Amino acid sequence: MGSWLSGPESGRTEESNYFPGKQLGLPESGPGSIARFGRRIGALLIDWFIAVGLTGFAVPLGLMTHEQWQYSLDARLITLGIWVLLGTLSVRLFGFTPGQLAFGLRVASVDQREHVGLGRALVRMLLIVPVIPALFTDRDFRGYQDRFTNTAVVRR
Repeated sequence: MGSWLSGPESGRTEESNYFPGKQLGLPESGPGSIARFGRRIGALLIDWFIAVGLTGFAVPLGLMTHEQWQYSLDARLITLGIWVLLGTLSVRLFGFTPGQLAFGLRVASVDQREHVGLGRALVRMLLIVPVIPALFTDRDFRGYQDRFTNTAVVRR
């Protein structure tokens, strides 16, 4: 026996069967299922550390001094540029970044395209740069960068 507070019965059964990725046609678990937040953060950190390391190569090559690398805004912007370039090219070429590879993830197109194109990969990375769009997710754990580009981060 339900009351007027419990709402319509038909909506409740649909909600109880819902899982992230269902409305996108993705499986509930296993390969192709929506990746959870912890794995995504871990992959992001690995990608960022790679970008910092690549920026650090500027010191032994003589392109900047240790002090410039450690304290300058230029070094931070170079690191950001390398991170965007690394993420864009690797998602376009392979479907995943190095960090996503380490965590068993990939970026999938949810609009039945074979792969994520260069333009969508670049827009996706640029939307992650300010961080805020990536923090607001929908029921399918997709941030604004994924919703805008019709992509989803899934398990490989």
